[in-house]
Amino acid sequence: MARVAKRMQKAVEGLDFEKLFTVEEAVNELKARSAVKFDETVEVSMNLGVDPRHADQMVRGVVSLPHGTGKTMRVAVFARGPKADEAKEAGADVVGAEDLMESIQKGEIDFDRCIATPDMMAVVGRIGKILGPKGLMPNPKLGTVTMDVKGAVEAAKAGQVEFRVEKAGIIHGGIGKVSFGSDKLIENAKAFIGAVVKAKPSGAKGTYVRRIAMSSTMGPGLKIDVAEISE
Repeated sequence: MARVAKRMQKAVEGLDFEKLFTVEEAVNELKARSAVKFDETVEVSMNLGVDPRHADQMVRGVVSLPHGTGKTMRVAVFARGPKADEAKEAGADVVGAEDLMESIQKGEIDFDRCIATPDMMAVVGRIGKILGPKGLMPNPKLGTVTMDVKGAVEAAKAGQVEFRVEKAGIIHGGIGKVSFGSDKLIENAKAFIGAVVKAKPSGAKGTYVRRIAMSSTMGPGLKIDVAEISE
């Protein structure tokens, strides 16, 4: 515990927590203050002026990060016949139909993204109560219910990130690793923030983006100057 406290003290030493950073400044601070032995994930959190309990204030979408996330994405695909073969050739980790559904019912969920062809949704719907709460339910609006299985698998593998606002109006997502070059993290962060801004729902009233913060797994949270974000 003492070692953790000492490391955190070093990570926040001389840091002004009231300062509003630009994305560039925040990335450089987080990289300079990282002092752990593993490659930390850098995350962006956004507090939005929406109430997701109302359908017209739901914020959800996908963004393809220019430089990926640095995470190996495991992809499951519900498909049959030629589309199943297409999924395997594209690099899907798990491909199946009723057999995949039964595995998921047993609690075998060893994947980060779930894709399905439209004709498989009757099967997928039977495990909606399992996939839904985990954010894994295929959705045509997110491009995960599609006949373009190859494109969907390749996009997921390349670093496509899904985002969805939580009950408190907060969206967060990993945008890369500390080991990434600063330019790559900056471009990824701006792509993620830009996608959330673009996804502003019709029912949002008043200030849409209220606060933004950037942090690393074991590092401090840094406030981003919202004024530099164009809505």
